[in-house]
Amino acid sequence: MEKIQAAIIQERGVKFTVVIVQQHLFESQAECQTTAHAFEPYFPGMPIILMAQDSRGTPSYWGRKDIVSFLSGVALTRFPWKEYKFDV
Repeated sequence: MEKIQAAIIQERGVKFTVVIVQQHLFESQAECQTTAHAFEPYFPGMPIILMAQDSRGTPSYWGRKDIVSFLSGVALTRFPWKEYKFDV
C-alpha cells in the first residue's frame, strides 16, 4: 500500500489535486510528467499539480501554469491536506 499527502482544491471553477513529492523530482521535466501521469487514475478528471519544499520549507509547484501561478500566492496551511492510501 502506498501513501501520499495530497489536497483536492476547487478554485475559480477548476477542481485540481496538489500532490506532495520529493524535491529531486523537479530536476527533470520528464520525471515530473511521469509522476503526475501516475497519479491521474487516482484523481480522475483533475489536473495534477506536484508540490515539493526546499530545506527552508519554501514550496515549488509543477503543473498547469495558471494553477501554479494561483498557488504561488496561497499559504500551504490553507490547503486541505489529507493522506491517501492506494494499493499498487
